[in-house]
Amino acid sequence: MTPSRRAVLAAMAGGALAGCAGPQSTVNRGASVTGSPSAPAAIATGRGTPGSSPSATAPSASRAVTRADIVARYGHAVPHTWGFDAPAVVHALPTTGRVIALTFDACGGPGGSGYDRALIDFLRRRDIPATLFINSRWIDANPAIFRRLAAEPLFEIANHGTRHRPLSVTGRSAYGIPGTRSAAEVYDEISGNQTKLTRLLGTPPRFFRSGTAYCDDVAARIVTALGERFVSFSVNGDGGATFTPEQVRTTVAAAPGGSIVICHMNHPRGGTARGITAAVPQLLATGHSFTRLSDAVH
Repeated sequence: MTPSRRAVLAAMAGGALAGCAGPQSTVNRGASVTGSPSAPAAIATGRGTPGSSPSATAPSASRAVTRADIVARYGHAVPHTWGFDAPAVVHALPTTGRVIALTFDACGGPGGSGYDRALIDFLRRRDIPATLFINSRWIDANPAIFRRLAAEPLFEIANHGTRHRPLSVTGRSAYGIPGTRSAAEVYDEISGNQTKLTRLLGTPPRFFRSGTAYCDDVAARIVTALGERFVSFSVNGDGGATFTPEQVRTTVAAAPGGSIVICHMNHPRGGTARGITAAVPQLLATGHSFTRLSDAVH
């Protein structure tokens, strides 16, 4: 990874964290908010990555992968990456066309269990599809709202973890949030909310994003082993719900085709709703369209 790429990714992480750490956070408000997709097409389309065979990570077709399975397989694995660039992490859509995936995190917990009704109502009015990464704690705080969102075909529900932890097998933290400390804790972070979502939705979620979107390469392989795809982002649309409406508008409106945009739906007093409301018509006017992740990433 080049130094400039590393700097951009670190800046994006600060923004991604802020929307989940509470409104008092001001991490990297002025940071660079776009990053060029680093995953090649083979990664984005699930055709495999160097050094990782499907048989090494895919769950068994005959039974569910258990915590003990994960510990046995990955308990002594040593990670070699930390950040956004682990193999098999999806950063962008497998297209250069004018298609954009809007994704919105609902992080839950102290300072992060609000509901941006204005944002969601705008998406409904304009018939804009989106993928919603929802944390277990947010579901517990907003059960009726969750049920309505889950029933709407316009939206796709994805897994944002059980306790909103960065995904590490060694306890690495990201911007003040402690990460999971072992393969067993990685399993817990993924499967706790996976089980909840499967029960509520009737089918398991296809996509996972950790708290802060940080992971190491071993943890990313565990996500795959549990049947989900780890999704990061290429455009940080709202700086973790710290951006002004104008910052959100200019950032999202500049997203190139194929972008996965990360914003937040859990801070109604932030600038996200007004910024998205302004940016989406601009993108539509220039020939862009929007997609749920499941309709573009296979």
